[in-house]
Amino acid sequence: MSDTLKIVRTNSQNPDFISLVKQLDAYLAVTDGDEHGFYDQFNKIQNLRYVTVAYMDDFPVGCGAIKEFATDTMEVKRMFVKPEYRGKGIAGKILAELETWAFEMGYSKCVLETGKRQAEAVALYMKNGYRIIPNYGQYIGMDNSLCFEKVLEIKAK
Repeated sequence: MSDTLKIVRTNSQNPDFISLVKQLDAYLAVTDGDEHGFYDQFNKIQNLRYVTVAYMDDFPVGCGAIKEFATDTMEVKRMFVKPEYRGKGIAGKILAELETWAFEMGYSKCVLETGKRQAEAVALYMKNGYRIIPNYGQYIGMDNSLCFEKVLEIKAK
């Protein structure tokens, strides 16, 4: 096994993305508990145009997506790495690819929401330069929600 990671830009019709999201939803159904139904209604994937799938040796191991939130802002959605592939930096690479894609399309910020119970996700976003902001939109008043924001910058090559 060579552990070659490749991140592919695609859309929500990608069968590997659909499969990974099903695994993500099963995981969230457990961690979100009684609140899962509320959050699930905001996580539909049918119309996501900007999706990434991470492949390790051509096997799908993680995903993420962005969708327009405001004229200058993309919202990060559906971030997931299979449990057996966590701790290898894959989520950070997926996130960086989504940020690069957003920046290339002229967006200057990314926002996102994650649950307070998703300790790994919270750590990932903090490590990658996101800062906690007041809950926005449908997450206002949701005690389990943490919202984040990051201003996008040109990455030196």
